[in-house]
Amino acid sequence: MNGFIFNTTKSIIFRAGAAGEIGDLCRPVLGARVLVVTDAGIRRLGLLDPALESMRKQGAEVTVFDAVEADPSLQTLMNAVAAGREFGATAVVGFGGGSSMDVAKLVALLLGSGETLDDAWGVGDAKGPRLPLVLVPTTAGTGSEVTPVAIITVGDEEKRGVSSPLLLPDVALLDPDLTLGLPAAITAATGVDAMVHAIEAFASINPNNNPLSKMLAREALRLLGAHIEKAVLDGRDRHARGAMLLGSMLAGQAFANSPVAAVHALAYPIGGSFHIPHGLSNALVLPHVLRFNAEVASQVYAQIAADAFPSLAEVSLSARCGAFINELRQLGARLGLPPRLRDVGIPEDALPKMATDAMKQQRLLVNNPRPVGEEDALAIYRAAW
Repeated sequence: MNGFIFNTTKSIIFRAGAAGEIGDLCRPVLGARVLVVTDAGIRRLGLLDPALESMRKQGAEVTVFDAVEADPSLQTLMNAVAAGREFGATAVVGFGGGSSMDVAKLVALLLGSGETLDDAWGVGDAKGPRLPLVLVPTTAGTGSEVTPVAIITVGDEEKRGVSSPLLLPDVALLDPDLTLGLPAAITAATGVDAMVHAIEAFASINPNNNPLSKMLAREALRLLGAHIEKAVLDGRDRHARGAMLLGSMLAGQAFANSPVAAVHALAYPIGGSFHIPHGLSNALVLPHVLRFNAEVASQVYAQIAADAFPSLAEVSLSARCGAFINELRQLGARLGLPPRLRDVGIPEDALPKMATDAMKQQRLLVNNPRPVGEEDALAIYRAAW
């Protein structure tokens, strides 16, 4: 067995209603002056209010930065850093989807260390220390609360990342009640995103792929596959919502240590150029990347097929990979997700540039079971179009 490193969040709290107890649960971490990083929609819906009340009840001063957008920009990040510096924050809470949590991670790093973002970009280059950090997800998809990665949009289209164990929070607080009533389209896209994390983590050829990540990926697929349609159909189903949130977190732990690959690499140009949500971008290319990979990874995919779709246990091993890919495609249709790139407004003449842009994601492509060149990427996009 090869050696490996497995890092994850130090403390994980999973309980319905926990967000309203954050002041008590996280008081030793947060200190006196807390910067909360979120988005305007979360603020408008009132999801943050019980958490704010809880922190203030424990004596903390709290200020809220609520200008995070989907695919957050470098300017948004620097505005949040400036807000935290002016406030004199002693800790940061990221409250929301992956975008808010990613911004919160980098705000905590830049405020705590004083380093520049140019020094931190890439894998393992952040120096630290960071401010104390608590992350509270409001969607079941990104798993950002247990991953050491933060992604920012630089310029008009390029996405760049910081990857460092320093970005893992002190506490991940998972409250299924925060996801109740999340719109069906968002539930579907983020849920498929989490499934992609588990699939790619399991199949990753990264040297750090390890037994813990594989185990977590399989349990994530069991939870997500069994509950995603229930959560989409009935947004108030607490059991399904809790299972999705837990499955998303487990998938996050898996890919944080056994990194994702070509599905994500090809999804990034879709989001960067056309502002398609990340989960939907993944869903659009998922079956086509898996078909491309099946030439070398069919046995790997066959191992996990019945985890996500138990009925596939009755399918022969030789046919199971193809059946798995078909089930994933049909799942997207049942969830109401657009099936093709053209259905989300991407013109055919944009595909060559997207293929070129996908080649910039070598940090992900090196983990793919099968090498992906620019012509391969273009062929996958054409199949998805």
